[in-house]
Amino acid sequence: MRAIWRRMKHLRDSGQSLIETALLIPLVLLITFNAVNFGYFYFVALHLSAAPRSGVEYSIQGFSTPAAGGLPSAGPTTTATSVSWLVYQDMSGLSNSSGAKVQVCTKLLGTSAAGTAKCTQFPTGSTFPAPAADPEPNTFVLNRVDVSYTVTPLIPVAAFGLTLTPSATFHRQVSMRAMD
Repeated sequence: MRAIWRRMKHLRDSGQSLIETALLIPLVLLITFNAVNFGYFYFVALHLSAAPRSGVEYSIQGFSTPAAGGLPSAGPTTTATSVSWLVYQDMSGLSNSSGAKVQVCTKLLGTSAAGTAKCTQFPTGSTFPAPAADPEPNTFVLNRVDVSYTVTPLIPVAAFGLTLTPSATFHRQVSMRAMD
């Protein structure tokens, strides 16, 4: 009798682990995919912090050797010695980094009455907020590099018709003051 009872109990529980697995796999995959996307967003944020910072430093300090002399131009993005080219190279690890918008404000483009450097955008026609006025316009010139980049998740995740990881636009701006 006991042998029959054990056998019936075994038959009754035989599909339980399969059902539990089928219910948990979508949840585990959802968590895994979102962890990958979150890591990629963090990777993008690190690149977007470094690119404008190195660009604005380069626009103020210029070339690394005294023999080169002078300050680098703002663009075009195809010239290897321009500020915009350096910014795009710093973002080259990102997917579709060429789609990023960059604004470079340097002393070489001229200055406004408020002591801020005039700006140029790449690609032409991009819009950025106007630079703030420098509080000491007669002594310093405010150089600035802006970067705007739209991030799309590496793994698009949707459940029940809802997109769980939408695209996001990151904007990073760095300003530095140079002696006039």
